[in-house]
Amino acid sequence: MDPRIWSKLPDHLLEHVLSFLPLKAFLGLRSTCKHFKSLPFTPYFISRHSLPQSPPPFSSFLLLSHPHFHHTCPIFNTALNTWCSIPLSFPPMPSSHLVASSHGLLCYSVPSSSCFVVCNLLSRSLRRLKFPACPFAYDLPTLVPSAANTYKLFMLSTTGSSRHALVYDSAAASWQRFPSPDPPLNENHHQKGVLHDGGMLFTTPEPFLILSFRVESGKWETPPIDLPEGLVFARLAGDGDRKLYLVGGVGASGISRSMKLWELGGDGEMWMEVETMPEMVCRKFLSVCYHNYEHVYCFWHQGLICVCCYTWPEILYYKVSRRTWHWLPKCPSLPEKWSCGFRWFSFTPQLYASA
Repeated sequence: MDPRIWSKLPDHLLEHVLSFLPLKAFLGLRSTCKHFKSLPFTPYFISRHSLPQSPPPFSSFLLLSHPHFHHTCPIFNTALNTWCSIPLSFPPMPSSHLVASSHGLLCYSVPSSSCFVVCNLLSRSLRRLKFPACPFAYDLPTLVPSAANTYKLFMLSTTGSSRHALVYDSAAASWQRFPSPDPPLNENHHQKGVLHDGGMLFTTPEPFLILSFRVESGKWETPPIDLPEGLVFARLAGDGDRKLYLVGGVGASGISRSMKLWELGGDGEMWMEVETMPEMVCRKFLSVCYHNYEHVYCFWHQGLICVCCYTWPEILYYKVSRRTWHWLPKCPSLPEKWSCGFRWFSFTPQLYASA
């Protein structure tokens, strides 16, 4: 590393090399000098990493949230198969908890301040969204990316005896109220809406149906998608583009005997069975959730279909490319005494996601 050679490296080549650094190394590098601190906001970085088709500049992570985590948060790097942690001192929010994550943004609920906080940890930008009513109760908070680097925050809310859908639009900086779905969505409080075909999809309690919420128009629809027979519970997961998957327990009298994975066919109406979960894997998962399926939720993460339980600190995931099931290694810093409150999120840091 002779400085007589490297000091003459053109800026555009240096920026190109540094753009491939891992997240932790890059953040450490920014504190060394003013030039490196301003590096993410140079024209090269912006042109390279702000386009939708560009590869993400940083790794993607599985983020574990728990009410007892106050100033740090464990994250799992699925590419390196390692655990690490990120500080949550920004923004300082006592009594807050993470409720949603999407496209580099994290959304926290801060009841003590009667607001949500949407923030980007990399750019250190944030926005406070005041609760639309006080007191305020809500379910299914979901961040939805929108056009021109904006977003919408969806949730179902209960005010007195009335129930309705609420959507916050970051472009207009305002809330909109829409009718609640019929039939209602009241079975699972941990499952988020799944983006597919221009709408957000949810499953209803028995008899199981799929409902779609059109964020732009605020209309609820019932797509002509029949679910497989014999389901005890049903959860959706999708890549936000073309692929939509269904994870379901199959059994009778409210008890799952097996779990299966389906993919929605090209016609958009029929499910094709992909896998039956191996017996030993299925037995372990059903034992840790104690057949309380309301605690089960699913989501998509970089080619993985993650199946989680609110009462269990491990993730069961299906690797689509290899068609194999695996358990995520347990977080080594997690105390044994914690028995519930585990929430997992897919998190891909993005410098230019605007809060």
